[in-house]
Amino acid sequence: MNNPQFRGRFAPSPTGPLHFGSLVTALASFLEARSQGGQWLIRLEDLDPLREPPEATGQILASLDAHGLLPDEPVRFQSRRHDAYQAAINRLLEQGDAYRCPCSRKELTASNGRHPHHCRNGKAVSGDQPFAIRFALRDEDCHWQDLLLGPQHQTVQAELDDPVLLRKEGFYAYQLAVVVDDIDQGITDVVRGSDLLDMTAQQQQIYRALGALPPRWLHIPVILNEQGQKLSKQTHAPALDDRTPGQNLFRALVALGQNPPPTLASASVETLLDWGQANWRRGAIHLTSR
Repeated sequence: MNNPQFRGRFAPSPTGPLHFGSLVTALASFLEARSQGGQWLIRLEDLDPLREPPEATGQILASLDAHGLLPDEPVRFQSRRHDAYQAAINRLLEQGDAYRCPCSRKELTASNGRHPHHCRNGKAVSGDQPFAIRFALRDEDCHWQDLLLGPQHQTVQAELDDPVLLRKEGFYAYQLAVVVDDIDQGITDVVRGSDLLDMTAQQQQIYRALGALPPRWLHIPVILNEQGQKLSKQTHAPALDDRTPGQNLFRALVALGQNPPPTLASASVETLLDWGQANWRRGAIHLTSR
């Protein structure tokens, strides 16, 4: 089956090397695309240099290469896309879908999320006062169909839930960049961890404000450590051992509920990916992962 209209992506933040949970997400997005005859891309969300060790990007790309997870187009780096993000912000401001906000976190907390400077009316900023730019959400009962989790419903509250698009420090925010790049790259299907599920309704409004249809969503369970915490740099998840890519892929297929035969436990990367593509069943993914 060949479906060039299907375009998926894996978009890690280079805050450290890939760990097993990252591999599971990357493999799920890769196999979802390949099983559909579609294309698969890699995007580095390198928008926060204060949190990104200089060696992390190279480590991530080396790990993906070692595990045979190769993109169909050159890797995209969000750090090279500032002009596109600024153009999107300018458009949203002109449309009335974004606003300048000088409110501090302390002020917003004290007012239960309401903006004491009345930012959404466009009169909040004066002089050299630092400000963020936020997206102006509309009140919405948002419904959509997740390809694994089924019908989803989130309530979005204007003002209280408005996400930051540009931080006061001048860094473009995830909520903006991910949507702008998904639109620009023609991404039709997003496979990502369920820890990002709560952002979906907000992001769908940003897609629509920029004149695009949201992609299809498939949120997979995050991988947990023995303490029940999500594997991450913050929970000291060990880096992938790129010397054992076949073993890592086999474990990832097991974690995704794909039930690979034990004979594949020592198979090559190519054999494992071929088997995974031929036998991929998104519905077999366990709704809780360990």
